[in-house]
Amino acid sequence: MRRAGAAVLLALSLLGLGGEARAEDGAGTAEGRISVVGRARSEVAPDFAAVEIGVEVRGATPAAALDGASIAAKALLALAAEFKVPDADLGTSAVTLQPVTRSVRQADGSFTEKPDGYRAANTVRVRLADMGRLGDLMRRALDGGANRIDGVGFGLRDPDAAESAVRSAAMKDARVQAERLAEAAGVTLGRVVSIQSPATASSPPIAFAAPAPMRAKRGGAPVPLVAGTIETAADVAATFAIAPRP
Repeated sequence: MRRAGAAVLLALSLLGLGGEARAEDGAGTAEGRISVVGRARSEVAPDFAAVEIGVEVRGATPAAALDGASIAAKALLALAAEFKVPDADLGTSAVTLQPVTRSVRQADGSFTEKPDGYRAANTVRVRLADMGRLGDLMRRALDGGANRIDGVGFGLRDPDAAESAVRSAAMKDARVQAERLAEAAGVTLGRVVSIQSPATASSPPIAFAAPAPMRAKRGGAPVPLVAGTIETAADVAATFAIAPRP
């Protein structure tokens, strides 16, 4: 068995294969080992877009400011219904109310802060499956009284499925690497001894394609948006046994 292990090590040094790999000669164990790290990466189109649209309103009293923001938020919810957005894809992300002050010059030339009414804000998060209509939704929301767009993001409704698929692909890559090493060393690949995913302490990040946060401007045209793709990556550390010679 030591010869088989030495052959694997020799194959590694000569072939310079891309994946991480390690062979053990089986000293102190019942059989030799081949250890590799399989990797996979995929890019898929997102299946929903999410946007936070809000309104800020000034008022002389707390009630006046909050009522103004509430009216605009109700208009936004009505607009979402017009776009056939289900209730499950709507949610209030923030409601704020705070006093406002203004600087007033004193007779001695110094400034002091004086009460100047109240500012209320109401922000609604909308998730839209028909991403092609997102720009139109944003444009219509502005026309209906909204004056803030805090961010746009794209995602997957079932990210676990995408992660599972890429993890399976990483495991297949690990097996292919191990089979190539075994063939190069003239040994037979045996059973899987261990699997670790991710291969290291932290998993590779999943990158979501999303434009930077923006503040909307009135103009009349739908806001242009590009969804891009969502990248998912995974790595799997796998150890295979070297099958005994017949």
